[in-house]
Amino acid sequence: MYVTVGCILYDLRVILNKRGVKSMNSSNNNISANLRYLRNRRRLSQEEVAEQVGVTRQAVAKWEKGDSLPDILNCEALADLFDVSLNDLVRYDPEQEGVPIGPKNKHIFGTVTIGERGQIVLPKKARDTLKLKTGDTLVVLGDSSPVSAGIALVSSDTFLRMTGEVSNVFFKGKEDKL
Repeated sequence: MYVTVGCILYDLRVILNKRGVKSMNSSNNNISANLRYLRNRRRLSQEEVAEQVGVTRQAVAKWEKGDSLPDILNCEALADLFDVSLNDLVRYDPEQEGVPIGPKNKHIFGTVTIGERGQIVLPKKARDTLKLKTGDTLVVLGDSSPVSAGIALVSSDTFLRMTGEVSNVFFKGKEDKL
């Protein structure tokens, strides 16, 4: 009986791989790689992680090796400890994304090219994640320091909420002149 079940599972994996479906172990690999990376980024030992989550050091070592998986409650505790979303802890694939797992609610959406007249097109994933739609207004912020030069876009509602009425008076009518 065991040989038959083992053969069926092997055949299923082969069929799924041919169809481009990730193996059942890919989640194990993602979780274990993410746990190792996040623990090392925080410069924590396996013992320290174990204490904060309420498990043994050996359990953390098994999770990091991919020998076993943390249960959902431990996954939630780990996500909180490392300040990442539960979904990212379990599913984030740094090889596929090209960047390491980031903090909860922080995103890298990719790169954009500036058009002839200075226009940019925001990636669809950015628009969807931030619920941006046609007609929304954004405040363009900039840093011209040679060390940290860059531009940031913030929803005008968020900007006004954070800066108060002072900015509302200052910016009133300014965007028409741009």
